[in-house]
Order: sequence, then structure tokens, then C-alpha cells
Amino acid sequence: MVPYRYTDIIVEVKGQIGIIKFNRPKSLNSFGGNLLVDTLHAVRELDENPATVFTVLTGEGRFFSAGADVRGKSPLVLRLWDLFLSHTSIGSRPLDEGADSLTQVQLKVAHQERFALMIELLRSLIDHKKVFVLALNGPGVGGGAAWFQGIADIVLAAENTYLQVPFNSLALVPEAGSSTNLSRHMGVLRANDFLMFGRKLTVPELQDWGLVNRVFPVNGFHDSVVKFLESQLEVNYGLSMMETKRLQNIPLRSERLLAVYNATEALSERLASGAPAARFKIKKAELEAKSKSRL
Repeated sequence: MVPYRYTDIIVEVKGQIGIIKFNRPKSLNSFGGNLLVDTLHAVRELDENPATVFTVLTGEGRFFSAGADVRGKSPLVLRLWDLFLSHTSIGSRPLDEGADSLTQVQLKVAHQERFALMIELLRSLIDHKKVFVLALNGPGVGGGAAWFQGIADIVLAAENTYLQVPFNSLALVPEAGSSTNLSRHMGVLRANDFLMFGRKLTVPELQDWGLVNRVFPVNGFHDSVVKFLESQLEVNYGLSMMETKRLQNIPLRSERLLAVYNATEALSERLASGAPAARFKIKKAELEAKSKSRL
């Protein structure tokens, strides 16, 4: 088996704590490059590590994650996409070019193929044996505010953290089963306020709404997370914590997986409708204009 080389994340093990750190700080840890496929490899690797109890997911820099990278696509995903297109009547071209020549059914199927990596990452996290700790080192936007929060076992946050999703403003729907999985934590009405209206949730609100367990200072945040988890390991038996997590999640597994499927189907339908395309182009142009103005 060919060994895997991480390019867009940092993976380390500190005693019984495995750490996955998004490492695209210049892009606010957006889901571009190889970040997602790197993360999937790391989740699978730590799941089989016999020494660890906790798996921590966090980010480098001032953001946890800005979600989708509208300016770039993973080289691996592009290669897989070209391979898929070469075996269909769609032809070998990017999805956002020549879409007028495709039927809505072809577009929906093509979009569903593109979400295979996301689905496998979410499934791997839902089935992860270790205690999954989400350590929000800063703000999360879009997928960075929705993918992981509803399926984490423990959520820790820096004082400057906020969460916000623009899904409905971009003519999209909540991703990765977040509408169902977040409702489990904060209730349906609050989830609707967050997901439908794009409400920006601050740390005090996140705690009050049941989405954050503990808050730490921004300075030294990652060290504080490790120290906190080490203190739990001093008091609590690791395998018992893992077993508690397993028992807690048994009745939730099917619901979470179905939520991911339902969200992916609905998102593919939305994208195939063509409504989000113009909004994405406007957003991309705005980001490019801002980048040029900084030069």
C-alpha cells in the first residue's frame, strides 16, 4: 500500500490525543486543495491507532474554516471528476462550463458524484470509534460552521469563535445533514433561525444553545485544549469514555447517515436547478476583487 502524504493538514499524536489540524490559514482553512481527502485519511488512521482516546479536529490560524473554497478545487477531486466525465455522455469538461448542454438529471447526477468525498468523510466521523472533539480555534463559516458541529461528541471553542452559514442566501440548502444534526443540539426553531436566516452565533449564544461545552482564551487555545483533555484522562478511564460515546451514538447513527444522504440529494437538486450558479459567480468575483485590492 502506498503511504499517504499530508499536504493541507497537520496530524500529530500527543499521548492518548490524536490531533487533526486544518493547515490552509491563508485561505482561512477553506475546503480546497487536498484538505478534505487529507482529513479523511487522518480520521481513518486515528480510528485504528491503538493508543488514542480522543480525536481532535481544529484549525491553524485565525479561522477554524471558511467552508467551500470558491476559488479552487482539489487536484485529486478534479482528476476523479475528469475520470467520471470520461465515462459518461457529458464529456470531459468542468461542470461549470457548458452546463446549458446538459439536462437537469445529468447535472444532478454529476453533482452527486462530486459529493462522494464529503459523504465518506462524514460517514467516517459518524462511525469513528474515538471520542470526537471539535476544537473551534476561531470562526466557522458555511461548511466550517455546519459539517462537524452536529456530530461531534465534545465541542470546545476559542473566545473569538462565531458560526454563520450563507446557504439560503446562495440559493442552496444546509449541507452534510446539518439541518437534522444541529436540531438535535439546539432545537428546531433555533436551528431554523441559524440555517434559514444566516444568523451569526457568538460564543455565548453557542453555549446557551447547547452547541459548545467549554470556552478557552484565544491565546494558547490549542495548548489549553490538550491540557483540558489530559486532565480528563487523569480522572476518567479512556476505554470507558469511548464506550460511553458508542452507547450514546448507537440510536443516532442511522439518523445522522440518513440526514447526510437527504441533504446531499437536496443540495444536488438545488445545484442542478441553476439558481445558485449566478450567486456563486457574484461571490467569486467579490472575493477576487478583494484579493486584487490587497496587492
